[in-house]
Amino acid sequence: MKTITATTGVLLGTLGLLLASGLHAETWRFAVIGDVPYNSYEERQLPVMLDDIAAEHPQFIVHAGDFKASRMPCSDALFRDRRALFDASRVPLIYVPGDNEWTDCHLMTAGDFDPLERLQKLRELFFATPRSLGQQALAVEQQPGAYPEQLRWRLGPVLFVSLNVPGSNNNFGHRKTPSPEYLARHPAVIEWLEQGFAAARREKAAGLVIVMQANPGFKHAVAGLTHSGYRQLLETLRRETLAFPGQVLLIHGDTHWQRIDKPLRDTSGTSNHSGDADNQPIANFTRLETFGYPLLGWVKVIVDSENPQLFRFEVHAHRAH
Repeated sequence: MKTITATTGVLLGTLGLLLASGLHAETWRFAVIGDVPYNSYEERQLPVMLDDIAAEHPQFIVHAGDFKASRMPCSDALFRDRRALFDASRVPLIYVPGDNEWTDCHLMTAGDFDPLERLQKLRELFFATPRSLGQQALAVEQQPGAYPEQLRWRLGPVLFVSLNVPGSNNNFGHRKTPSPEYLARHPAVIEWLEQGFAAARREKAAGLVIVMQANPGFKHAVAGLTHSGYRQLLETLRRETLAFPGQVLLIHGDTHWQRIDKPLRDTSGTSNHSGDADNQPIANFTRLETFGYPLLGWVKVIVDSENPQLFRFEVHAHRAH
């Protein structure tokens, strides 16, 4: 009887240790899409893909901008259609504005709209309240002031920040002198980004996820040809990432090339956490670009507290059904 009791005690003690250790190995999931839907086929398939995503039980979905092709009209009717499509998602959905929805709406093929008026319409339809889209609401923080589309929210040990940084060179304009719209918006973008890093450090977050639409041209920046509309943004990302002890994940769309890589370089002359030399990839920075037309798909991001890299990725190409 004593032997049985002792063995039982050992087993219970071992089980307790296993349970205790298991409590530290937590994971969270979210899904990433963007540059969709671009045509009638994708309009029919996106609800199917959103159901496929919901079946994987992520905490939310991020749409990194461009919910229509550039030549589709920037009409109120289309905007309302996209709002209804996103609200039908069974999983909370957070949307980031893309250039096809506002900066490029001046094109004749897009209806010759005023871009600033279209951005205001996006704010009315998609950012009127501090909550996500979808059948289930997820509370978010909005940047105070004129740019309520810039959001902040949390998942487990990770802080999320969304930025209104569109393609087409961040609406800098086609001349050396930046556009008035860029001069008004960009300081708010940089401020929100810096505040996000400050909050992540203050909260001792394990990671910071930044979501925006534009590809800021990492390849050109490495060659010394940084785009004028992204220069300060990349400098801020570089400086803040090097000063941040956790992992940084940048999610964007724009160039329709799904990839996961480390394109941000250390040009500061300082060393990174892993001892990287000057102009080498910054080890704690990862870029995730979404699927985009003509390829339909999504990426599951798993936040794993036991993974030194914090983020794991599962790429899902969509199959029509």
